[in-house]
Amino acid sequence: MSSEQDFRNTIQSVTDAIGLRTLDTALQTDLNARFPAHGEVYEKILLCCKDGIANGWMCKHEQGGIHYGRVIKPAQELGGYSVDVVQMEDIAGPHHRHPLGEIDLIMPLDPAAKFDQHPAGWLVYGPGSAHSPTVSNGQALILYLLPQGAIEFSR
Repeated sequence: MSSEQDFRNTIQSVTDAIGLRTLDTALQTDLNARFPAHGEVYEKILLCCKDGIANGWMCKHEQGGIHYGRVIKPAQELGGYSVDVVQMEDIAGPHHRHPLGEIDLIMPLDPAAKFDQHPAGWLVYGPGSAHSPTVSNGQALILYLLPQGAIEFSR
């Protein structure tokens, strides 16, 4: 099985667990319990991301020191979620809004790295939330699950 298909299958195991749940702190708590940082699923996703970057099918775009890319367009078998992966180091990304919410998997490449002040693990932003995504204290990979791929960048 290709690493791209393995990645998709692993993401589907997560989106299947999410189902039609509301994007809120209860979901964040549940994701961190079911798929904990440094657990089997987390490590599989991290390995797929590192492989995808090394092989050029992930994070193939770069702007202002941020490497990024949409890996999977919104897909029915993934509950309508799209998947983006971003590689950042000590930088704030462009401000944006999540019309339907956003689910992030934070994967520090440097042990002290944090995303929006959160360490390794899952972070859920509810519908209508907005932020300037920020990685501090080193380098991290962030996987974004966006319902229907919805994101609105600020001007």
